[in-house]
Amino acid sequence: MTHNILLIEDDLDMQTLISDYLHNYDFKVVAYDKPIDALENLKNNSSLYSLVVLDLMLPQMDGFDVCKKIKEMLDIPIIISSARNEISDKILGFELGADDYLAKPYEPRELVLRINSILKRATNSSKTIGDFEINENKHEIKIDGLLLDLTKIEYDILDLFLKNISKPLSRESISNAVTGVAYNSKDRTIDMHISNLRQKLGDDPKNSHYIKSVWGIGYKFIG
Repeated sequence: MTHNILLIEDDLDMQTLISDYLHNYDFKVVAYDKPIDALENLKNNSSLYSLVVLDLMLPQMDGFDVCKKIKEMLDIPIIISSARNEISDKILGFELGADDYLAKPYEPRELVLRINSILKRATNSSKTIGDFEINENKHEIKIDGLLLDLTKIEYDILDLFLKNISKPLSRESISNAVTGVAYNSKDRTIDMHISNLRQKLGDDPKNSHYIKSVWGIGYKFIG
């Protein structure tokens, strides 16, 4: 499988060196020297890229601001590649969500090893249950290969169902397992989230293929 790498690097010689080297290891690299253009491309092609390699000393925006904006946009691995080698820079990079930090100068082969390590972890975090593919690192669930547009609560509920196939779950147990959903016997909040989830799954409650209501208990996921 060929992975697409987004490279944000304003040193054109370094940009060419990294791009050519990664190409030799079957990575496809899309490179930008201006972060605003890179962010626009990432916004419009969020599903295209597997990883971002990010320099910090950039025109238009500081690299840390770019890192923050990327992580606000989507959950994608980021390797910071920078001549800024202070421990405070490394700490800030990791606090902003970077997955790795390579201080220049470094051997390009080391970058390849770091990329492969991160992508391997991301791949190992995916599992398939029936029609569903779950990536716990990215908090994403796909059905028949299509990414579901889920809120955090909907993701957590569906993830709970998929871990408890055919097991009836009470509204109270769902509330206890899912952060942000309080249980009250007179409150229909959980039912509302289940209804929204059913719509996104294309699941007719009268003839359910996935989520069945269990009278007097709550719900059961039949996969």
